[in-house]
Amino acid sequence: MNSEKQYIDLYEQCRTMIHEHSSDVMNAVRDEAFERFCKQGFPTKKVERYKYTDMQKLFEPDYGLNLNRLQIPVDPYNAFRCDVPNLSTSLYFVVNDAFFTTTQPKGHLPEGVIIGSLKDFATSEYYNRLAGKAGDAVTDLNTMLAQDGLYVYVPKNVKVDRAIQVINILRSDVDLMVNRRVLIVLEEGAELKMLFCDHAADDRNFLATQVIEAFVGENASLDLYCLEETHHKNVRVSNVYIDQQANSRVNHNVITLHNGVTRNKLDLTFSGEGAECQCYGCVIADKQQHVDNNTLITHKVPHCTSNELYKYVLDDKATAAFAGRVLVEHGAQKTTSQMTNQNLTATKEARMFTQPMLEIYADDVKCAHGSTVGQLNDAALFYMRQRGISLSEAKLLLQNAFINEVIDKMQLEPLRDRLHYLVEKRFRGELNKCTGCKLCK
Repeated sequence: MNSEKQYIDLYEQCRTMIHEHSSDVMNAVRDEAFERFCKQGFPTKKVERYKYTDMQKLFEPDYGLNLNRLQIPVDPYNAFRCDVPNLSTSLYFVVNDAFFTTTQPKGHLPEGVIIGSLKDFATSEYYNRLAGKAGDAVTDLNTMLAQDGLYVYVPKNVKVDRAIQVINILRSDVDLMVNRRVLIVLEEGAELKMLFCDHAADDRNFLATQVIEAFVGENASLDLYCLEETHHKNVRVSNVYIDQQANSRVNHNVITLHNGVTRNKLDLTFSGEGAECQCYGCVIADKQQHVDNNTLITHKVPHCTSNELYKYVLDDKATAAFAGRVLVEHGAQKTTSQMTNQNLTATKEARMFTQPMLEIYADDVKCAHGSTVGQLNDAALFYMRQRGISLSEAKLLLQNAFINEVIDKMQLEPLRDRLHYLVEKRFRGELNKCTGCKLCK
């Protein structure tokens, strides 16, 4: 109980301040989350879902927190240009953990759609309904300390044609901890595409916790893309909770191109029959970066389909992990599930840990899983070098071809095209900051 003591003391000393700068809905669940956090503390590596990342170590440093909601001196519209521009999206900003008031023109969203500050719009009907049952210490810590975030609501049978792009900017003059919260609610028949782009705008140590709760109603459709381009001093711990009703569709994509330490967790539950999800991930890591993706897909009802494909390319002394579990509960007949994790390690020092798992309690299912860890094909490298292609260029071409299988499955075409370019930049070592970002100079 070493790392967590500072957060326990912080909450006890600053509880009133935290409440004053948030909303009744968010405050109503804080004390309960605090009690759970005090009892369990941060998970150790003996806990199955955290065996590949040392959470105690990540939360040990003494970070500053902006609990008094001091104004951050930044105008993101003038100072920041995302590396994924020109996607014909509706653009919004979250600076640290606060929704930035948008200057989008009136009428750019269909009637009834809400995109705004979580503390202004969140309702107790949905907020913390999934996260509160997770039994996860980092989620409870986020619930204790989060004071604002992003709220997205799409009413019944409304289709949002333009993708919603949210730029998450970490901005501080001192080492900072940020606790970001996102709540997405799609009513029956609603459709939404969302892209989150994570960036660190200052050369400081950042610790960002993020909890996303997504409720996808009957016959609704959600495309959720999370792209990280931060820096080596950034620690990102993101927990995503998704609940799917009957005949709904979810397309979840997580892309890590530049980071320090990243730990992503996805918990997706099928609560209605006929639902399906596609979960894709691609990771490019080098130097001493660490990326850990952990997924749990729970089939509670029959006739649902899940498909997972995660690919990693590791260089230098990078370490990474993928642990995926598909749980098919009693009675969830006619389940179809496929889980695949494929990995390339470019050096002997790079380390990849992979653990695909199936847990099945129904007898009429089609489920499969598999993983591979290997190096670039020597025969292919030799073939290309015989035709005048340099060794470095040959490696780049093979790595690109390997990772592009994931990118090509992404439904948002402008993002897909842009990612092909960004991935090539990353392999060439050029992706250190976003072009045009005045804050990073």
